[in-house]
Amino acid sequence: MTKRMMIGLHLGNGYGNLPGAWRAPAVDPMSYSSFDAKVRHAQAAERGKLQFLFLPDGPSHVGDIENEPPNFNLDVMVTLAAVARETSRIGLVATGSTTFNEPFNLARQFKALDVMSHGRAGWNAVTSSGEDVAANYGKRLPSSADRYGRAHETVQLVHSLWGSWGQTAWVHDKATGRFAKPEQIAPINMGGNFVASRGPLYIPPSEQGQPVVFHAGGSRNALDLAGHYASAVIGAAFTIDDARTQRTAFREAAERAGRNPDELKFFAGLMTTIASDRREGLDRRITLSGRIFPQRASYLGQMLGLHIDPAQLDEALSSEQLSRARPSAGDPRSVRALEIASEGWTVRDILAHGVIDYHPVIVGPAAEAADHMQEWFEAGAVDGFWVSPDVYEDGIDAFVDGVVPILQDRGLFHREYDGCTLRDHLGAPAQYGVDPRVTG
Repeated sequence: MTKRMMIGLHLGNGYGNLPGAWRAPAVDPMSYSSFDAKVRHAQAAERGKLQFLFLPDGPSHVGDIENEPPNFNLDVMVTLAAVARETSRIGLVATGSTTFNEPFNLARQFKALDVMSHGRAGWNAVTSSGEDVAANYGKRLPSSADRYGRAHETVQLVHSLWGSWGQTAWVHDKATGRFAKPEQIAPINMGGNFVASRGPLYIPPSEQGQPVVFHAGGSRNALDLAGHYASAVIGAAFTIDDARTQRTAFREAAERAGRNPDELKFFAGLMTTIASDRREGLDRRITLSGRIFPQRASYLGQMLGLHIDPAQLDEALSSEQLSRARPSAGDPRSVRALEIASEGWTVRDILAHGVIDYHPVIVGPAAEAADHMQEWFEAGAVDGFWVSPDVYEDGIDAFVDGVVPILQDRGLFHREYDGCTLRDHLGAPAQYGVDPRVTG
């Protein structure tokens, strides 16, 4: 069977990836606290047959709250519980910190969501990395070694708790009065240097058995954690070569852990502003987020080794500036920034291309996004993408109605869901409880 790419949708604060998305004409400015808006956005993604929703989380806000909303949902688990009741196929992936959550709580919340959604839940198991987050829990951020040591123990403990209710333990026989087989629901009595739990967890299996583990991160410790436990990695890469290198590294980490590397799928980020032409897309981005461009102009100058005057946003870089410009070795985005600058765009337009955003940005017709995705996929750089539209309210529909049909017509993306669970969507193998290959 022909291999096809997979696509997830980043679902954040209810507005979109642009800081000014909340001010877009079609957007209800109160969407930040509207679970109806989240459901509507999820249903649009499911209409496009996307494999999963991805909800990052960071229980802290350090930013310009006077002018911009926080980046995250009010609560990722409550959000996905609301979405689960109003969708039927799309996967539901939420972030849960292994540093500031107890394993029993994580196990219970995610398995309950998995049962509620009939086998569509995924856990993005990550270690928190900010002192601002730690402060909200009245703690200091542990060392990387301790964070990842706790993460390994937490994932193993959560897997054990998920499997502590035997797959055939639930009898619920009204005639005999036998509810469950007690010998198949037993304490796990596991503990390590960081976490412990007696168990069991009183939740039966879902249609996929238990949730799927995701991971987001790129450090050596992240490679090891994902290689042991993850079925999918949420990545960040700015070039095909970078993405291919990351994907290969994660696959090799899975192989070292005793797993089949094909079990671990790599998803690169992609931000989109789908418009009839590039000028329309640039104007949309300028209208929504141009307020921050004067500050970003200075950083653009640092990326290119130049001084860029924020007062000259509507001027292109001079030929003399371009002759001196050099991409920063420490910022992979700078190569793309110089390419755009060399095309003669004004500084304002260069910034509107998203050259300082966190992922590659496509601004323009749907075919350009499809071309980007096809090139990366066919180069073996990714298994799929997690897409972040500029404005959810109309940007998801623009992607679903514009980009998805092109990918389908090219034979790169499925037309219908092949199964009902997240494991089905990812081609992830069955697992219940711990993976015996990697528990050492």
